[in-house]
Amino acid sequence: MKNTRLIYIWMLLILAAPMISCNPESEDVDPGKVENVVQQAIFESMKEFYYWEDKLPETFNSANFSSNEEVLEALRFKELDRWSYLTTREAFNAAFTGQATGAHGVGLGIDQDENWFVTFVYRDGPAGKDGWQRGWQFLEINGKAISEYKTANGGFNFQLGPNEKGISNTFKFRLPDGTETTRTILKDAFQTNSVLHQTVYDLGSKKVGHWVYQSFRATQGLTPTRSREVEDSFNYFMAENIDELVIDLRYNGGGSVAVTAQILNYIAPSAADGKVMYMDKHNSKKSNFNKTVNFSKTGNLNLNRLIVITSRGSASASELLINCLTPYMEVVLIGDDTYGKPVGSFPLSSFNRTLSANNVELVPITFATANAQNRADFFDGFPANFKVGDDLTRNWDNREEKRIKAALDFINNGTISGRIMHDYYKPKWEMIDAFEGLQKEFPMY
Repeated sequence: MKNTRLIYIWMLLILAAPMISCNPESEDVDPGKVENVVQQAIFESMKEFYYWEDKLPETFNSANFSSNEEVLEALRFKELDRWSYLTTREAFNAAFTGQATGAHGVGLGIDQDENWFVTFVYRDGPAGKDGWQRGWQFLEINGKAISEYKTANGGFNFQLGPNEKGISNTFKFRLPDGTETTRTILKDAFQTNSVLHQTVYDLGSKKVGHWVYQSFRATQGLTPTRSREVEDSFNYFMAENIDELVIDLRYNGGGSVAVTAQILNYIAPSAADGKVMYMDKHNSKKSNFNKTVNFSKTGNLNLNRLIVITSRGSASASELLINCLTPYMEVVLIGDDTYGKPVGSFPLSSFNRTLSANNVELVPITFATANAQNRADFFDGFPANFKVGDDLTRNWDNREEKRIKAALDFINNGTISGRIMHDYYKPKWEMIDAFEGLQKEFPMY
């Protein structure tokens, strides 16, 4: 009985350890030891779930590292892993449901002459409320010419301050009509919109849907996980009885697999119903997590092919959508080659008491995703069928925007004007390259 009581007390102390580690300012706790406990938990979780677990060392000494980030960087399989990151559970949940905090709500892009433009604007963000539009050209930020923000490695650091509400920045623009305007706005918290634009074009005898989709985000509180914006968009396209669909994913860095599946079920032909959509593959220790998801056709769209506008900014779930449809229908890519992310993640704090207690969310690569043809190796991205440069000077509703025009030309004529493709350029910088971690999947300023 005595031994049983000692074991019970010992178990209580073990279970209490993570709770103690939540408060590094406690007089009884060494902050260094708290950090070491978390770092050890990162290693143990990686050894259990990391897709490239066989590339990890067998032993780990947390004393060799001064931060959680250093631990993850040391463990990451750098040859292929460009995405594993650390965050908090709150930040992770907020990002995947579109809740932005401390941002202006705008995308930036660069043309072949290193002119900078607004690429997209979130409707309810500070920039959207101030009336900013795609096609506005940046001339200055906080009184400095854009060229002054160029870094030694060829990138750009715009020094917009921390991601906190109330941070102010001033921007000078040239508008499409040639006039100039200067705007000062504050960073704020707001709900993003994934659908940036949708319309239906009459193209001869065809109706063509154009859908600009910026991120695969779920609507908070919906069960099962899905997007109400997606439902509304496809109800609109079905009501319009479209014959063709152009999905614009040029700035879509990924997001929720569940929302991707929701979209796939609307687009897929009826012949795919009940057949393999995708297969997840985990490491050998977690083979019981492997699963196959089949199509479950939703709605009455009857599409023979899909046109997708892509760029290097099209990654992760954007590529999953392309990969899953390829075995069942023609998928034509117009724009530029995609990023190359055939792998995915899920957060691990719910599997580790120490990570959870310390509000450390570890999100490493945990699985690869293959389509019905078992294609899962596209780390170089999907090549565009037609290379067409991004036309940053025109807004979404302008049919002369080069990538939109190219898509409509292809649908109408079966080919694309050589002049449009002749003007192709590969940007020296894409917004997806400016961020790390969680922001890489949902890039914005």
